[in-house]
Amino acid sequence: MKMDLNLLNEVTAFIWAEADMLDHSEHDAWLKLWDEKGIYIIPIDPTLTDYENNLNYAYDNDHMRKLRVQRLENGEAISTSPKANTVRSVSRIRIIQDQDGVVVLRCAQNLREFRKENIKHYTADVTFYLLRDAEQGFKINRKIINLVNSTDTLAGISYIL
Repeated sequence: MKMDLNLLNEVTAFIWAEADMLDHSEHDAWLKLWDEKGIYIIPIDPTLTDYENNLNYAYDNDHMRKLRVQRLENGEAISTSPKANTVRSVSRIRIIQDQDGVVVLRCAQNLREFRKENIKHYTADVTFYLLRDAEQGFKINRKIINLVNSTDTLAGISYIL
């Protein structure tokens, strides 16, 4: 298997920066990483791929992403108070496709959340569809977060995965 190590380094730096932005509540910078038509998806059933016609924990277009950030930042939602402290580890990055200006990659994400004197752990396979962008390298067109425990009961996640 031949790998484009330059591309792998570029996408790795991009998704590491995205994770860091989320862990440090840099939501405005995070929103700027997105293509206006991009979709943020957290499916309930990990075996389904027809996200548009099935129930998801999240299926956010540009407008819904901005509303989600607004709820996180204004503290009006009960699940956002107190604010969760998070640390994401992103690993096992694999480029699936690089064609016609779209890079598809899959990675593993482990997220630790500390809130209300409790620590929780979420593990997910994450798939990114990245559009090449002349100004900042990439824009997120689609981010699919397949939580390994998505079919279990998930208690109020108060942040962006």
